[in-house]
Amino acid sequence: MKRVIVVGSGAGGAAAAKKLQGKFQVTVLEAGREFKPFSINLSVLEKLRKTGLFFDEREIQLLFPSMSVKKTPDSMVMVSGKGLGGTTTLSAGNALRMDKGLKDLGIDLNDEFEELYREIPVTDDHWPKWQNSTKRLFKICTEMDLKPAPLPKLGNYQRCTGCGRCVLGCPYHVKWDSRQFLNAAQDLGAKLITGCQVVKLVMEKGLVKGVQAQKDFNTVFYPADLVILAAGGFSTPVILQNSGIECENRLFVDPVLCVAARQKGSLQNKELSMPFAVQREHAILSPYFDYLSFFFHPSWRYPAQDIVSLMIKLADSSAGTVDHKNIRKKLSDIDQERLREEVRLCTEILRRYGIKKDDIFLGTVNAGHPGGMLPLTANEAVTFHSPKLPENLYVADATLFPESLGNPPILTIMAMAKRVSKIIIDKNGL
Repeated sequence: MKRVIVVGSGAGGAAAAKKLQGKFQVTVLEAGREFKPFSINLSVLEKLRKTGLFFDEREIQLLFPSMSVKKTPDSMVMVSGKGLGGTTTLSAGNALRMDKGLKDLGIDLNDEFEELYREIPVTDDHWPKWQNSTKRLFKICTEMDLKPAPLPKLGNYQRCTGCGRCVLGCPYHVKWDSRQFLNAAQDLGAKLITGCQVVKLVMEKGLVKGVQAQKDFNTVFYPADLVILAAGGFSTPVILQNSGIECENRLFVDPVLCVAARQKGSLQNKELSMPFAVQREHAILSPYFDYLSFFFHPSWRYPAQDIVSLMIKLADSSAGTVDHKNIRKKLSDIDQERLREEVRLCTEILRRYGIKKDDIFLGTVNAGHPGGMLPLTANEAVTFHSPKLPENLYVADATLFPESLGNPPILTIMAMAKRVSKIIIDKNGL
């Protein structure tokens, strides 16, 4: 049986591992460790916040090692998951199909999405559990003809307890994350190695022979007949570059900015993350309690239960890049103008909520959906394989997206990973 190494245990890696195990001997290499939800009482941290101890978003990693936070030279905050499940454990659990850009290339993932819907429970009738503030925001957006819609969620949200910790790791196993696909792959015989940071590919005569990784304090070679990179939009390009494979000089990140105000008793900190959304041409708007802004932005000095917030997630341009040293990313002029436009709309929504314009404040610009540095083209619609890659090397994460989604990408990444896996299976006559 041929050996396959999958690098990364997030949406793409876990989906590929589950699909391939049994037809191949799969080994998943994950840089992080076992994921544990953030367990510290937030009321304690809220008191500590007043001391001024929290002054840099990167400090969160000291309390929550599974959340990786980096800053660009321009101080944009970049967030990703580091641990089993990748960033799926820190996501809002949204099950949106966002494949228009792929369809434009001639890629039809209908079968893969249908397969995912059979494998993963999806909840879209969680609205009876919403806080009153969320219901009011939904009503206002409806009255403004913004066509808000409840967001479908990965998991059984009928069991949601309203703890408000979706993006800190669901402690009640309500939200689905990719660890469930990992468990299924392991049940079929897949191997999982954690604390294993893949540095580069090892190649010989134009083919990949395995990967070189740091495991604890040792440099280890893991042999393979085929490698799938699914380490995420920040890490996959770096592994490729370290291996002498150039990516494109482009990077999108889906930047997030929250528009917030003090509203006594809004209890948005007890709401499921992103309960509904308004789809805009270049962004998505959704109620969202932003923990990074709450702990580190001076304007968010009010009690958590008294803040109401609307998130803007922008489909940004691809101006940027990443290498082993830095993430370089700036919002272009058009990005900034589009962001200002959405801030104006959110301000009007909050004004109709009954909040004075002068009482509205902004949060920290942060981002967590990197991708686009090895984008698929129409020429690769069938193969899902860039000519830059050795024939036994594939990519199965957001690095493949041709453009920013400005929307939650998990479901679409998993669909792409399933397609990549099917191509590999067919190519090997299995």
